[in-house]
Amino acid sequence: MNTIKIGNVTINGNIILAPMAGVTDLPFRLLCKQEGAALTYTEMISAKGIFYKNKNTEALWTISEEERPTALQLFGSDPDLLAEIAMQIEDRNFDILDINMGCPVPKVVNNGEGSALMNNPFLAGQIIKKVSESIKKPLTVKFRKGFHKEDDTAVEFAKMAEYNGAAAVCVHGRTREQYYYGKADWDVIRRVKEAVNIPVMGSGDIFDVTDIKAMHEMTGVDGFMIGRGARGNPWIFSRGNTYMETGEICPGPSMEEICEMILKHARMSIDFKGEYTAIREMRKHAAWYTQGLKNSARFRDKLSHIETYDDLYDILTTNIQKDL
Repeated sequence: MNTIKIGNVTINGNIILAPMAGVTDLPFRLLCKQEGAALTYTEMISAKGIFYKNKNTEALWTISEEERPTALQLFGSDPDLLAEIAMQIEDRNFDILDINMGCPVPKVVNNGEGSALMNNPFLAGQIIKKVSESIKKPLTVKFRKGFHKEDDTAVEFAKMAEYNGAAAVCVHGRTREQYYYGKADWDVIRRVKEAVNIPVMGSGDIFDVTDIKAMHEMTGVDGFMIGRGARGNPWIFSRGNTYMETGEICPGPSMEEICEMILKHARMSIDFKGEYTAIREMRKHAAWYTQGLKNSARFRDKLSHIETYDDLYDILTTNIQKDL
């Protein structure tokens, strides 16, 4: 099994669950860990939200010992505030602190946070330096190819991050203006890997186990960060590990296994969030689990009306065979 050394943390494996807002909550991270994810990331958490004691923060940074090692991801643009928050929370049970410098959504970018920091590498460097010097846990940074569509600034950004104390970086092969459209540029990931001496993780367009090997062969990166490819598909980690270790492509999950995973996911979410919230969030997860299957559009329509675990159970066990 391949390992990655990030600061003083050893990651046993190199297929990693990316942070995704509204997706990588504790129940989903645990499912992916159980399926073989080597490292999990929390949803990104606002440093200002922690400072102002936002009531929603606790659920975002609740980490199970079972899922570790885990990275906690912060976002913000004030170096002093981020350093202060990093020191305040360092005794929590995460293993790696990550700073998000790649989020493309307007409400983040318009505050000068997320991928907006790629337009201000000096400020980004101050953040990395102050935070890395404030804590003993390793600091990593996630960013993109660049900000504007024509930008290709990731190599210099990665060098800057390494110089200022980042223990590893993750590069998404799209610019901010591309969001998640178009083809990810894996060549920029390769060039970042060649330019720095710290571990590099690649992100973008990993939807199948063969994509992991293809990225490895093209870029030589240390780790493979899977985001959208893991939604409704925690099996990508176990199948990816097997493929990378043996070359064997295991069959995808059966219909029965998909149904069992949806119900398991729902039960774990209910335990964590309560039935009302969990079942409403499971509407999107169940749609991802069944995407591409026969009559999945009709199934998603039924899902839009579920309000209880029993509703979900009935749809899956009573109607699944004729609808999917």
